[in-house]
Amino acid sequence: MYSSPVATGAGKTEMLFPLIEDAIWRGESVLIATPRKDVVKELEPRLRKAFPHAPPVALYGGSEAKWESGPVMLATTHQLLRFRHFFDLVVIDELDAFPYHNNPMLQHAAGRAGKPGAPRILLTATPPASLAKLARRGRLPHVKVPVRYHRHPLPVPSRLRVAPAQHWIRRGQLPAALRRRLRQSLERGAQVFLFVPRIALVDPLVRLLEARFPEWAVEGVSSRDAERHDKVLRFRERTTHMLVTTTILERGVTVKRSDVYIADADDRLFDAAALIQMAGRAGRSAEDPAGKVWFLSGQWTGPQRQAIRNIRMMNRTAKKAGYLQ
Repeated sequence: MYSSPVATGAGKTEMLFPLIEDAIWRGESVLIATPRKDVVKELEPRLRKAFPHAPPVALYGGSEAKWESGPVMLATTHQLLRFRHFFDLVVIDELDAFPYHNNPMLQHAAGRAGKPGAPRILLTATPPASLAKLARRGRLPHVKVPVRYHRHPLPVPSRLRVAPAQHWIRRGQLPAALRRRLRQSLERGAQVFLFVPRIALVDPLVRLLEARFPEWAVEGVSSRDAERHDKVLRFRERTTHMLVTTTILERGVTVKRSDVYIADADDRLFDAAALIQMAGRAGRSAEDPAGKVWFLSGQWTGPQRQAIRNIRMMNRTAKKAGYLQ
């Protein structure tokens, strides 16, 4: 088993391409598993473009390829329950994400999906403490990638002290400081992610943003939204300018020019890993490597401090190694 802790947006999927190509050339079967269907849909076109001679078969709830197979299988971790000693190479992406994280059944399925002795590669930008400890002690072979492909530092979040989002909704008014920053983001041409901790906040905040920014298109998505794939596509294509979302989009989504706002960043549902992943939606492209990230909170909590410490540590490591431009 190999671990690969990387900076968000470092291109960990693309780093696997030589390994996947070698396995295909050898006639072996490759599994790339990720906890969420949305990430499968995000990865499929990238893998299809990279391997037109061996396009991936995508398996997830509701997919049309339920009974197909191919040299490269791209699946949600729930689909691994269907396989036993089948794959020559197993890659588990976003291993610390729900529902895979702390799910013994899915972790057992992941271990059983590969053939006996098949290498298993674990990928994440926010490794669980248990794996990080093993890596530090030299008991887990690992590769650490502290920089993105464009060699610019990771954007470090700033804090904006504001009341909880529910307070904005009750008053029918966004905080003035937040309005100014949102307008600055929009006027510089950035796509705005506004993350919230609860689904119930999505629609009211969409209506509030529409009222305050009538010249800009706003939409909201959550795990309950059957149209979320189309909405994300419109956001990526810049038809929509602001997207209010739960943590369903904290991983695996790349939008070239993005600023990130995290409402209620002090909420108990947001641990340091979630904050790092959400912040990682900004600055992912070479065209806009210094996207803005704002923690919107009334309280300055441990997870917020830890997230910023971890991001700064990655930047220091990258600078010390000479990776930054």
